[in-house]
Amino acid sequence: IMGALCAIALAAPHPARAQTAAPAVLAASCFSCHGPNGASTSAMPALDKMGASVITSVLKAFRSGDAQGTVMNRIAKGYTDDEIAALGQYFSSQQR
Repeated sequence: IMGALCAIALAAPHPARAQTAAPAVLAASCFSCHGPNGASTSAMPALDKMGASVITSVLKAFRSGDAQGTVMNRIAKGYTDDEIAALGQYFSSQQR
């Protein structure tokens, strides 16, 4: 009976892991305030001028509440560490 239970357990599908969205998809929500591809020409910070480590640190600070912003605290709370890292890499690759 133990062998049968083990076989059933091994054959059962494993729960799916959440997939991280593609960096460009994640970044699209940033464009309305920070400009296309993060190239802001307004008072908002130009994300395409920041390095990945800066973006990552700032987003984590917003998420934890160590940095205060108008909407960034709420937005950053929705990102995982992997998504924050992906955003940092995406915007730093947009540098011109």
